[in-house]
Amino acid sequence: MATGPTTRRRQLGAGLRRLRRQKGLSLEEAGELVGLSKATVSRYETKEGSVKWAFVDALCRAYGASDEERAHLVDLAKNAKVEGWWQSYLEAIPSRMNLFLTLENESVREDHYSAVYVPGLLQTRRYAEALHRTDLASLAEEHLQANLDVRMKRQEILTRPDPLELRVVLDEAVVRRTGPPDVHREQLEHLIECAHQPNIDLRVLPFDRGFRSSALSTFLILVGTDPSLDVVYQESLTVSLYLEKDAEVEEYRKAFADLRQQALEPDASIALLDKLRKEL
Repeated sequence: MATGPTTRRRQLGAGLRRLRRQKGLSLEEAGELVGLSKATVSRYETKEGSVKWAFVDALCRAYGASDEERAHLVDLAKNAKVEGWWQSYLEAIPSRMNLFLTLENESVREDHYSAVYVPGLLQTRRYAEALHRTDLASLAEEHLQANLDVRMKRQEILTRPDPLELRVVLDEAVVRRTGPPDVHREQLEHLIECAHQPNIDLRVLPFDRGFRSSALSTFLILVGTDPSLDVVYQESLTVSLYLEKDAEVEEYRKAFADLRQQALEPDASIALLDKLRKEL
């Protein structure tokens, strides 16, 4: 299935559409100002296909964009095809992960609910390896280690100069699910350490808070610089699903807010994690 455009391309389309509407122009009127067809202006706004930065610059000038706005959108156009750090690992990771890593790398926040396992951004290497080694679709050792390298490299988004804000709700089953005791203990210790970071909000949804329909499946919301750029991501064994329609994304925002409200507060969540760690 088509998984959609990259975040830069989506940001560019949203920015051009906003400026045109502020100017009160139709697609056809905008095209006439810079010598483009209505179809081309529409394509630039709907985030499909390649763009020429010179046309983006011309549209911005026609719309009366500020120098700062114009520079930002032109930069997006120029760098729409810039490859991320993960490109060198493409042979070792599923092709569907390419778009996900692009979207995550350019998000400002990630809201993640997990009912099964610790999210990748918070996994220790040994926990991640244990998960991979129980996978029915086993990887060759070389690809497995490269996959783990990607997982660990991906976590640097939490410590970069402008770190990703991460809000996580873990079902209690996630932190109670046992594996090798030493791996489990190490993972709990790592979660406690992560939970003390200022850009990470980690909460546990305890069993005694009852059944909630919003907790039926794991999902995450990749939050952009504008609500129109938010994307919901869900994954199965063979398929990655991206939801971008405003109504769909809003339902997941409500679901995450509900789960977060029902979960333990961060301090109580840390206390539970520490209790489980001491019991091992």
